[in-house]
Amino acid sequence: MALYFNPLLSFTFLQKGNHNHGHPKFSMSRKVENTKNTQKQQVLHSMPPHKIEIFKSLESWVEENVLIHLKPVEKCWQPQDFLPHPGCDGFHFRVEEIQKRAKEIPDDYFVVLVGDMITEEALPTYQTMMNITDGVRDETEASSSSWATWTRGWTAEENRHGDLLNKYLYLSGRVDMKEIEKTIQYLIGAGMVR
Repeated sequence: MALYFNPLLSFTFLQKGNHNHGHPKFSMSRKVENTKNTQKQQVLHSMPPHKIEIFKSLESWVEENVLIHLKPVEKCWQPQDFLPHPGCDGFHFRVEEIQKRAKEIPDDYFVVLVGDMITEEALPTYQTMMNITDGVRDETEASSSSWATWTRGWTAEENRHGDLLNKYLYLSGRVDMKEIEKTIQYLIGAGMVR
């Protein structure tokens, strides 16, 4: 299945004054046109019956070989494990250290970090897509099927990645978080083309 990114919003995310590496401003995308009057075609089935059967036949294999990789929440790292705690002494000093070190990182790296964070922040779109895909469908969003359990566990895992990147980018002071947040809102709001 091919996923097509729908470009949505034009912005530059590097903070003014941080272009000390000689890189141009980066444009992620363009504004979306009003699509209220366009008719959407309803997709009744996302795959042919023989492919649905393949996914259904893999249900027990997923339970035995994939779900074992989902860790209990208490055993998982959390974004705060890698960031200064705001309630502790030295918080401001640690943030200043992050910002000092971030000044030395080339703009190209921040382009990658922002792109990754935007991808991670669009998780509601990905989970919705998987929840409506034949063969792995989770219509109740609480199904105990192996595929549904994996989808929710995977989403929770990826959400931590996005949270860590978001907080790091914010604390670094190197990017325009408001423009990034608007881009994420446009991306999620536009949905996904399948």
